[in-house]
Amino acid sequence: MALCSAAMLFSSSCKKDLLNPVPETTVSIEFAFDSPFRIEAQALSLYGSLKSGNFYGGRYVVYGNLRGEDFINETSNLVTASDVWSMNLANSATSVKTAWAQGYLTINRCNVFIDGMNSKGTSVVGAAAGIKYIAEARLVRALSYYSLLQLFARPYADGNGSKPGLPLRLVGVTAQGSSDMARSTVDQIYTQILSDLNFAETNLPLTNTGNFNVTRAHRNTAIALKTRVYLSMGKYPEVIAEANKIVPAVAPFKATSGVPNDLQADITAVFKTYTTSESVFSLPMSTSASPLDYPGTQNSLASYFYFTANTPGTTEYSLNPAGIVADANWKATDKRRSLLFTKADGKRFMAKFTAPSPYTDWVPVIRWAEVLLNLAEARVRSTNTVDAQALLLINAVRQRSDPSTTLAPATVAAFTDALLNERRIEFLGEGLRGPDLTRLLLTIPAKGSAPSKGPTEAGYIWPISSEELSLNKLMTDN
Repeated sequence: MALCSAAMLFSSSCKKDLLNPVPETTVSIEFAFDSPFRIEAQALSLYGSLKSGNFYGGRYVVYGNLRGEDFINETSNLVTASDVWSMNLANSATSVKTAWAQGYLTINRCNVFIDGMNSKGTSVVGAAAGIKYIAEARLVRALSYYSLLQLFARPYADGNGSKPGLPLRLVGVTAQGSSDMARSTVDQIYTQILSDLNFAETNLPLTNTGNFNVTRAHRNTAIALKTRVYLSMGKYPEVIAEANKIVPAVAPFKATSGVPNDLQADITAVFKTYTTSESVFSLPMSTSASPLDYPGTQNSLASYFYFTANTPGTTEYSLNPAGIVADANWKATDKRRSLLFTKADGKRFMAKFTAPSPYTDWVPVIRWAEVLLNLAEARVRSTNTVDAQALLLINAVRQRSDPSTTLAPATVAAFTDALLNERRIEFLGEGLRGPDLTRLLLTIPAKGSAPSKGPTEAGYIWPISSEELSLNKLMTDN
């Protein structure tokens, strides 16, 4: 009888233990910063969240392309952003909800990581490693906020940043609680972005090892991104000050400190080798079993923009025959023309991203060519003159692919027109056209059946996600 009772007691105790099992594949937040291995894994996961197919690993870049005038929709598929292309988005649109959700998910992961490093993680890995990890998280957070601003807030030029921006969430949320937070101004969001990037510049390493010079943040990553941010704000002297930290005054325009970033002799190498010195920061993809390692169908750049008979994407968007491909100044001998593909029916597609399913092309976030053109534009706009360095910079990019051409615009208006066209050619398909149009308050041109959209018209910026409006009682719509 006693033996039976003991057996029953033991059995009951075991069953109680089963009610609170220790997870084998996840780690509780209270233990997440217990070891250097766990901290490193979390740091890498921030990049994984950024490169989600619903965010910078796919659709954010897609949206930057579609909001411009250089692509034509082929399928009228709402799932693959035909409403983005037609400038006809609703609050409940898939594009709106997923971009907002993944952007803020990435921001919250950064916040949770920063909080954890401050409370415990830095004591585990040491001060030097701890501040470097926090700098990486702050750079990812800055890029996430910047990206959301380009879609969901008025451009800085409209009111000098005084218009409603985004909810500025800087503390990690790890449990259920209030989601209510009013929108900070556009200027306040940019101020935080620059604070994060300045911190990153100070505390990131000058160089990383191996491929990490492309796939993880270093000092030049932060500086390069600041040239983009200040350009978006129209703060041209600041663009110049940042670029001058790493760009020499005369050719060859190779970075003077940190990672030796430089233009590649052959533009096509940038989209095949992935780890060249031109790639300041890229998001790597692979065939790993993890879903974060590639963007997936209906998210990837190749599935939107590339077509061949042997390795077809879904060919959602062809190149607009009246777009930049029709520019007579973009010569047939320009090497960048080799990054286009012409189908038998005459339709043309972009061939920068060509990996078949599961679509493992690396996604370029910022290239050295952009830093050079950011500096060239800032020099001309800040002084209202076409100076010698600006001409050298724009021609460094042009002549890398078209050595037979020397651009020599004589007036500021001609130079800025030429530079914006050069950006359309150089960064075709890389997501910069939409932000280039809006930062300058330019009308988004009509293309195909899609109407133009002026800067004062509804739809010039996106509506706020219906889910955010539902959960956040202090949120206002655009």
